[in-house]
Amino acid sequence: MRLVRFRHGGKIYSGVLTGDDITAESLGVIKLDEVSLLAPVAPSKIVSVGLNYRDHARELGMSVPDEPIIFIKPSTSVIGPGEPIIYPASSARVDYEAELAVVIKEKVKNVSKEDAPGYILGYTCFNDVTARDLQKKDGQWTRSKSFDTFAPVGPWIETDIDPGNLSIRSYLNGELKQDSKTSEFIFTVMELVEFISKVMTLLAGDVIATGTPANVGEVKAGDEVTVEIEGIGKLTNRIERGK
Repeated sequence: MRLVRFRHGGKIYSGVLTGDDITAESLGVIKLDEVSLLAPVAPSKIVSVGLNYRDHARELGMSVPDEPIIFIKPSTSVIGPGEPIIYPASSARVDYEAELAVVIKEKVKNVSKEDAPGYILGYTCFNDVTARDLQKKDGQWTRSKSFDTFAPVGPWIETDIDPGNLSIRSYLNGELKQDSKTSEFIFTVMELVEFISKVMTLLAGDVIATGTPANVGEVKAGDEVTVEIEGIGKLTNRIERGK
């Protein structure tokens, strides 16, 4: 099942997408091309994983971590499919990072990996946009990851999928850049939910961004970036220069 959020007639609705038809409780059935898709979720926070692909670790010449490396992106960084990523004036190097995102179904704390599936609503595409020069300058990641528009999410939440061996790709202006599988994960989705829930309470709608594979790269104003995940779909956003 695919869950969507969308704007129609100036109002925001939630619904279920089947083919090109959206079924929404207060609207009935409406065509996909008659609405504007929004980010499929409005999280209180995004918990991101810093290094979670073996191929990315090899690319960077880094050892595999013993525990997940996590950081938080704010809710104000979220945008949906088709919305512009704003290149901040304070940065001279912005990168794309294709990621699988996990959407939490209900409030959870201290859950085991065995019980974690019961707290997952589904999965979607995510782009962990990063001001790479500021990340290196600051020596920590908050500023570089937290600009408004630096968390594209979408296009919808897929509820019926196994996250263990999905193809994940990114494209820059139509050219393939990242091409990996979630089987390259260092920590599985359920291990991440367990680890993070032992640190903080996860609320309904919160997002866990599970890390990016090898070959992240730079974007410029005017570029178009697409994150594509097998069984989910494509998330595309253009880059615009900020003021």
